[in-house]
Amino acid sequence: MTPVPSEPGARMVELGRDEALELLGSVQLGRVTFTDQALPSIRPAKHLVDAGDVIVRTHGGSALLGRALRSEVVAYEADEIDSATRTGWSVVVTGTAPRITDPGALARYQRLLMPWIDPEVGQVVRIQPEIVSGYRLVAATRS
Repeated sequence: MTPVPSEPGARMVELGRDEALELLGSVQLGRVTFTDQALPSIRPAKHLVDAGDVIVRTHGGSALLGRALRSEVVAYEADEIDSATRTGWSVVVTGTAPRITDPGALARYQRLLMPWIDPEVGQVVRIQPEIVSGYRLVAATRS
């Protein structure tokens, strides 16, 4: 982990892949970024991390699902940052996101990822990370 300068009172520490995925798996909500009509689009999403992949549930008519059918590149970001202490972490994974069509896997993820809003959110995509990056914001130590 290499320290990176940040605001006074805090510093950034780069995360390794395994730690970044572990932190990502410790929260349920993040943001998925994809291309929609040639422009970047960002949507909140509920997720889980399974065997190094990020699993996201979405509805059948979503712009993400239309792109995911073609396995286009997406990014997924989640974080936990305390603005008062300037500490926390942020993780971004980038990779392709095909739709999960295997009936057994689909049923399993639909059970594990209960939607927060519309119960008709029945489609699931698997983001297969090619790039995983992240950092911790830690309190700066005075020397």
